[in-house]
Amino acid sequence: MTIPETTDALLKFIAESASPFHAVAAAAARLDNMGFTELSPTNTWHLKKGGKYYLRIYSSALVAFCINEHPLHSIRAAAAHTDFPCLRIKPQASISKNGYNKLNIEIYGGMILNTWLDRPLSIAGKIVRKGETPFKPHIDLLDFKRPMLTIPNLAIHMNRKINEGNSLNPQKDMLPLAGMTSCDKLSDDFFLEMLAKKMDCPKKEILSYELTVYPAESGCVCGFDNEFISSPRLDNLTSVSACIKALTESNRPDGINIAALFDNEEVGSRTKQGAGSLLMPQVIERIYKNLGFSTENYFADIAGGFLLSADVAHALHPNNPEKNDPTNLPLLNKGPVIKIAANQSYAGDAEAVGIIKELCCQHDIPYQMFVNRSDMRGGSTLGSILSANMPMRTLDIGIPILAMHSAREIMGINDQPAVEKLIQTFFSA
Repeated sequence: MTIPETTDALLKFIAESASPFHAVAAAAARLDNMGFTELSPTNTWHLKKGGKYYLRIYSSALVAFCINEHPLHSIRAAAAHTDFPCLRIKPQASISKNGYNKLNIEIYGGMILNTWLDRPLSIAGKIVRKGETPFKPHIDLLDFKRPMLTIPNLAIHMNRKINEGNSLNPQKDMLPLAGMTSCDKLSDDFFLEMLAKKMDCPKKEILSYELTVYPAESGCVCGFDNEFISSPRLDNLTSVSACIKALTESNRPDGINIAALFDNEEVGSRTKQGAGSLLMPQVIERIYKNLGFSTENYFADIAGGFLLSADVAHALHPNNPEKNDPTNLPLLNKGPVIKIAANQSYAGDAEAVGIIKELCCQHDIPYQMFVNRSDMRGGSTLGSILSANMPMRTLDIGIPILAMHSAREIMGINDQPAVEKLIQTFFSA
């Protein structure tokens, strides 16, 4: 199987996006290269027809938009999330005991804990340092980009029932090993000292941090015919990358195209930078007012707009096919998935499904359907949350993957170009 060019681009983007902050920085760099102008949420905007803009929100969310020559009467938006299940490092994280240095962590999102054991792990995120005034601290992004930590399994000789199912205690069993020590203490010294050395600043200047422990192993192509991609963070950097690429390649004379990347989906989205906030409707309202359009225009175009919520979907598992619905069976390499749920955990209605199906048919884009088994509780994503605050026709889509929320996930190599084509067509048709 020929490896699509999109594979290298996706794996490069994932490697750059070791935290939500880095995902936004990587997306912003690509928008800069395509001639987009960065706006500040706290400054006055001066927008014009034909302009391309983006703004970052608290470093971990981003909204980008293109104002086409005839902006009224057609909003098209695509949304994804920048966060992923991981370990987050607590304040005063250093633990030194029995000759070992460990880090105190907490679980972020619905991780499959045992997939993180025995792997080389690294650290990335945001550091806050003292600035000229308390309200203007220095903000730095940090990515060590090398293996630094590991979480060792307990040998089978010490847990003979480990293969019968092993329950892991996050506070006890998931603490990463960082090194060796000569004394037992609970202290912030060794971790803060390491951060200060990396930042080349006195330890007392570091006020706070938001740091993610992430798998240090790179993504790769695998399979007898190179038909799969194995990588960390496929959920949901596949969609983040697709939204940004599709927006930069969109071309239509009418309406406004928007790509929105939200944080905190894995923990519920109800944050100032999450899809459960008023961020998206406020940005769109601000665009309309800046262009001189009325509130009536804004409400009318929200009602007539369309939102694609892009997040990964569950592929049919080769060893557990009974976990899927018996008649809706998404497979790897068969195209993006339209996700349906009667309880609206996935957003959508018959018209939305029909529109996207017809787009796919007209442009030779393969697509599949996903519905949860009727006796199983499924997941949820951005669509219903976002459209509740912004009543716009919405549909949840995404590429199918295996091992969702594992330290490494699996996707089909042909599904990334297919979802990119779908979103680009959606923006351009």
